[in-house]
Amino acid sequence: MTDWQIFRGTNTPHDHISELPPPQPWRAFDGGPPLTDALPAWSPVDLVRAERYQTRPQVLDLVNAALYLRRPLLVTGKPGVGKSTLALAVAHELGLGPVLRWPVTSRSTLKDGLYAYDAIGRLHDVSTAKEQGDAETDIGRYLTLGPLGTALLPRKRPRVLLIDEIDKSDIDLPNDLLNVFEEGEFTIPELERVARDESSEVHVSTADRNTHGAVVRGGRIRCRAFPFVVLTSNQEREFPPAFLRRCVPLQILPPDHDELMRIVEARLDSKVSAQAATLVTEFLQRRDAADLATDHLLNALYLTLHAARAGGDPEHLAQQLLGHLPTTSP
Repeated sequence: MTDWQIFRGTNTPHDHISELPPPQPWRAFDGGPPLTDALPAWSPVDLVRAERYQTRPQVLDLVNAALYLRRPLLVTGKPGVGKSTLALAVAHELGLGPVLRWPVTSRSTLKDGLYAYDAIGRLHDVSTAKEQGDAETDIGRYLTLGPLGTALLPRKRPRVLLIDEIDKSDIDLPNDLLNVFEEGEFTIPELERVARDESSEVHVSTADRNTHGAVVRGGRIRCRAFPFVVLTSNQEREFPPAFLRRCVPLQILPPDHDELMRIVEARLDSKVSAQAATLVTEFLQRRDAADLATDHLLNALYLTLHAARAGGDPEHLAQQLLGHLPTTSP
């Protein structure tokens, strides 16, 4: 660990994000006024995953580079190496609130990440209101910011956004993201059309279901602190050069024997890890050929040890889960 590191991989929350130097002039954003409402609570499952994540030394420098440069972190590697959980670990340690998630599919568009507008619902309600002689309904009731849109709200401290499996996206999505990443802002055309001036305010819902929602002024959202964006990829496709230039690249390799032992101890307990060495060795011998992920090892170890203690057949379970790997004794 060096003094320049903001994220240190300790799994212990701290306030070192306040020591992050100002951004380079071309990565400074002036959205506002800054939001001051409290962030939502963590889910218990995400909190456990964040607290037990094992950060490797080679990961630290590139995570901190993305924090300093206010650039997205493009994390590549095989499934199960901890790409998505890294975002949880950073958010937890730096006290940035629960992670905003955008799981990408082949049908995902930029608008899906920015906001959703229920035009049909509003049209129905406006028609009903006119029939009853009521005033027109508030357009903000029909708008919900997506995970990317919520991450770009003007906060003093960045939110953490996980854009998961970006390599599964339509070919245009990476390029569509470039302008938003560069400008740190976007507009909502439906609000621009009804805005009387730049100070016109509309209250909308957010992706994290924050009870306070958010206020959009003049149909425009601009960040204040650029979010810490983690894009994950299973390396199923190549990305445009312009997109790659604007990201900090991080490749996470599958863990070796010592790293797997530390993961087992962190996720299960030290007693289990003491019995796991043989299974870990066999797992490593077969991992590449069988395309096994670390979760397979943890699941097999947990089940076989508990089955053995209860008088079950741990070898049969291991064969089912890991392709006839030998088991440990309880």
